[in-house]
Amino acid sequence: MTILVTGGAGYIGAHVVRLLLDRGDKVVVVDDLSTGEASRIGAATLIELDVAAPGAQEAIAAALREHEVEAVIHFAARKQVGESMARPTYYYQQNVTGLANVIGAMEDAGVDKLVFSSSAATYGMPSVSVVEEKLHAEPINPYGETKLIGEWLGRAASHAWGLRFVALRYFNVAGSGWDDLGDPAVLNLVPMVLDRIERGEQPRLFGDDYPTPDGTCIRDYIHVLDLAKAHIAALSYLATPTRPFDVFNVGTGTGSSVREVLDGLARVSGLTIEAIIEPRRAGDPPQLVGSPERINEVFGWRAEAGLDEILQSAWDAWQAGPRRITV
Repeated sequence: MTILVTGGAGYIGAHVVRLLLDRGDKVVVVDDLSTGEASRIGAATLIELDVAAPGAQEAIAAALREHEVEAVIHFAARKQVGESMARPTYYYQQNVTGLANVIGAMEDAGVDKLVFSSSAATYGMPSVSVVEEKLHAEPINPYGETKLIGEWLGRAASHAWGLRFVALRYFNVAGSGWDDLGDPAVLNLVPMVLDRIERGEQPRLFGDDYPTPDGTCIRDYIHVLDLAKAHIAALSYLATPTRPFDVFNVGTGTGSSVREVLDGLARVSGLTIEAIIEPRRAGDPPQLVGSPERINEVFGWRAEAGLDEILQSAWDAWQAGPRRITV
């Protein structure tokens, strides 16, 4: 089986690529390498391309035909909430146009299976402590809006020409499945903390006055390898004749606060971590935890790693890299 993975040289994508290669699939990676690294994709074929650029649809369609691709996993997107608030036009251009090019290329080439990397940001600021997929999605930032539009587009294509589409809404991703695949982009909480410590600076904590037990945001943290395995399970789901749902949460159902993450990282690393308290960031909901009941029942997938295991793997990967921290 040949799978095309957009954004496959990035953090999550590289884990999925490795799992696919390990099970014997052929993999084609389309990535502009703006946050990814070519060294992370192993024996996969690399096509260096911005999926939102002019002419990208035609280039992707040609790759689908040339490599006889049977399914696509789409990660390539911009993902910083704060940046999306400041640059909404850019986020719509990158995330919505990029996906439209991918789906258009799939239609042109006759490839009908797509796993879409969506986000819990589609939920916005829910009034319940644990969200289910049936909850009405009301994103509160342009990033979440682009992901929800992506789900609409995939669903519309499934009605229009038979695209087999599934969207995975995941929450906060951390950890590393292998030491050489740690989070490289310094865009998520754990690498942001370690980056500042390595540079001799205090990490920043954005808001400690939220309506949560310790005043900091609560999120559902999932191990990146668990998440990668969910994408493999999604491919199998797309091959089934009946598919009752096209959206799934990928989470643990358990929330951890930012302060709990910092305390846990201090525990596994032996570091003393004292954060500088900054004002809240625009667009951050106080709590976002996902019910995994649907994906547990339909895919048979379950998250295996707890917070300490996630943080230990993240620390080990950081220490295996070029910016090792002396404890």
